Amino acid sequence: MLKKQFPSLQLHLSTPSILDVLRRLSELTVSTPRHMARTLILPSSNPHFSYIHSSHTSPKFNKSLCSANYLRIRVSATMAAVQESVIPTVIIGAGRVGQALQSMGTGKDVIVKRGEKVPENFPGPIFVCTRNDDLDAVLEITPRPRWEDLVFFQNGMLEPWLQSKGLVNASQVLAYFAVAKLGEAPTDGKTETNPEGLTAASGKWASAIAARLHLAGLSCKVLDKGTFEKSMLEKLIWISAFMLVGARHQGSTVGTVEKEYRNEVVSLIKELASAAAAEKNIIFDQGLEERLCAYSRTVAHFPTALKEFKWRNGWFYSLSQKSTADGRPDPCPTHTSWLKELGAI
Repeated sequence: MLKKQFPSLQLHLSTPSILDVLRRLSELTVSTPRHMARTLILPSSNPHFSYIHSSHTSPKFNKSLCSANYLRIRVSATMAAVQESVIPTVIIGAGRVGQALQSMGTGKDVIVKRGEKVPENFPGPIFVCTRNDDLDAVLEITPRPRWEDLVFFQNGMLEPWLQSKGLVNASQVLAYFAVAKLGEAPTDGKTETNPEGLTAASGKWASAIAARLHLAGLSCKVLDKGTFEKSMLEKLIWISAFMLVGARHQGSTVGTVEKEYRNEVVSLIKELASAAAAEKNIIFDQGLEERLCAYSRTVAHFPTALKEFKWRNGWFYSLSQKSTADGRPDPCPTHTSWLKELGAI
């Protein structure tokens, strides 16, 4: 029945953005059966839809009609509630992630491109979606009083850099969602072992980040600093291990590493995890290797390469250097050996 009366509506219901669905509903100009408001809302699990769903408690077909204006009023109220939960944001970087985050907003975000400065009088979070090596430049274009509003989306070990800049409590995001190409919708980081999703946020703006991602159909957990650090280290281990093993086998994708060189990568994961746990005095949850391999299967097409060494494998190599300098054994001997093999050190 829905397809007959609203043939184009199904396309919008399948998109990840809740706002897209609401905008489409608000444009309806035909008379709509009262029960249809319930039917349209049930496919989504997002709580914001309860604004419409809650007023129609009977699942039975009701032949009485309500006007399209009534439905538009209900939808408009829901849209207003949804939009209020998305805080306008400054986004530094107009690459794949930056544009994806902008598309999740309500049209009030400000994109800061290369050579531009962060506006001084624009309240709210500042999403930093640049390469790690551009972070010093980000601070230069951001007014000092606004540094506390910076939200870092970078992969890798940022802790030493954050400490050096007085930003130890900065908001951070572990972005497990992937944007394959510029302008494409992101795919969520949900796996067999973590069907609830792996993306996480911490810090002052964590809840605002989670709200924006949730409204785009993406998962995001809000974590305290300690829990976030452990999750961050897991992702650091993943990217360092899979990229290094992939680099040893030229042309390998993440999926190839997981399938064909699993023993190598699992062995390296265990080694890096042991070193990280000892350095940070933490205990990783059981099943680390399988969690990281499961995530690899969701991004199997990703290429592998040793990049941003300072922020990734470089942190583990620094542990090796510190240990050997003190006359102790290298905590990451395989990692060190393979880096030498590739000429990375």
